[in-house]
Parts: sequence; structure tokens; C-alpha cells
Amino acid sequence: MNRSQLLCRHLKFVSDLFITLVLWAYFTLGYITFFSPLYLAAYMFSKDREISFQRLNHKFYKGFFLLIRTLIPSHRWHVANDIRSIRSSLIVSNHVSYLDPLLLISLFERHKTIVKSSFFKVPIFSLVLRLSGYIPSDSGGGLAALRLQRIEAMDKYLASGGNLFVFPEGTRSRSGDIGIMNKGTFKIARLCRPAIKVLFIQNTDRLFTPGKFLFNTCVSNTITVSQLASIEPDYKSDEFSISELMSKVNTLLKAQT
Repeated sequence: MNRSQLLCRHLKFVSDLFITLVLWAYFTLGYITFFSPLYLAAYMFSKDREISFQRLNHKFYKGFFLLIRTLIPSHRWHVANDIRSIRSSLIVSNHVSYLDPLLLISLFERHKTIVKSSFFKVPIFSLVLRLSGYIPSDSGGGLAALRLQRIEAMDKYLASGGNLFVFPEGTRSRSGDIGIMNKGTFKIARLCRPAIKVLFIQNTDRLFTPGKFLFNTCVSNTITVSQLASIEPDYKSDEFSISELMSKVNTLLKAQT
């Protein structure tokens, strides 16, 4: 490696480290300084805490991605116009980076999602998850009643204009391939009978690679969020099949990889 290549490598590391620290500072200091008073006010005075907390989550992550776009212009963004207008739907998507759920929260003001049950044990963060109406991923650890309550109330929430977004693979893909899908997502669909919007997120893993601490700030990249299909299953039909619905969604996602 010659001197020029070594210098470029060092400059990239400095850029990656500095911008990463600024972004995580937004997550910590920004949250404590600017958003925690708003959450406290919503907790104390809001007539509907769940809606208020979802809106605050939306604004917090919207600010986070605005900061990313400002500090890392080499990563371009393309979010299809029809996505932000989605309402009253079950949104399913592939999952390639830790940023994916944060990105979807930033796109939808009224939203719920399924969160790993272990996060419901984290002090303070657990309270935000509960007050936001999010759903624990399993029934362990005394979360059975909460999970059942959230699922039973989901049809009313969707009818009011809210969205439920899920990653049916259950975890991030390290290779970009579509993994085995969890049936639980589609059981919720059968229970609540919403329209299903299939989204495909691409290249967030090039901005923030799974298993890495630093953001990739010097990579030329385009991050896209596109809607592959809007599916309206005939849930009342005797021929409705969860397995067939899963297969259809899986086929749509795999066609993009």
C-alpha cells in the first residue's frame, strides 16, 4: 500500500468515526436534551399517549435520517412516492440493516411494529415501547398478556389509519438473501384482515453494515425503498391459505435479490 492509499484509508477512518460519534450523540444527548421533555409532557398531558408516543418516535427518527443525509451526502436516497401515503395496512419488508426499522418509523407517523422481547426488559426504553403500543416478539418473560392484548386490538388500530410494519424473516440478512419467514406475521393478517403492502429496502447495509460500529461515510451508494405489491387477500374465502400468502410474499421479495 503506497502513501496515497494509506492517507485515504486514514481519512476515511477519521470521517467514519467522527460522523458515527455525531449520529450516536444525537441518539443519546439529543434524546435526553430535546426529546425526553416532550415524551414526559406526552405522558403527563396527552389524551392518547399511544398516538403521541408514536408521533414523537416518528419525529425523532425523521430527524436522525435528516442528519444522516446532511452529513453523508455520498449516500443518496430514493423513497417511492406511494409509500408515505400507506394507511391501515400490514407492511412487510426485507431486512438487511439495523437501520431498517428506524427508517420505517421515520416514514410513518402512525405505526406499530414487533420488537424483540428482550428490549421490553431495558429500563426506560421498555416504557417507551409499551406506551408506543409496540408488540413483544414472543410471550416469554411475563409478556404473554401484553402481546395478546396488542394483537387483539390490532384490527381497531389498523381501521383507524395506523400501520403495522414487520420483518417476517425475524432478523437481519447478512447476505441479502431472503430467509425463512415467520408464520406469526401472517396469522396476524388473517386475524385483522388488512391490505398487505410488500416493501423492498435496498442498500441500507452499505451505509451501516451489520456487525460494525462505524457508518460507511465515503461510499457512493443509493438507498431505495420501493413498494413491490399491494395484496388484498380474500380472507373470508374457504380457499384462503396462510402458506400461499407467505409464498407469494416470499416470491416477490426473492425476485429483487
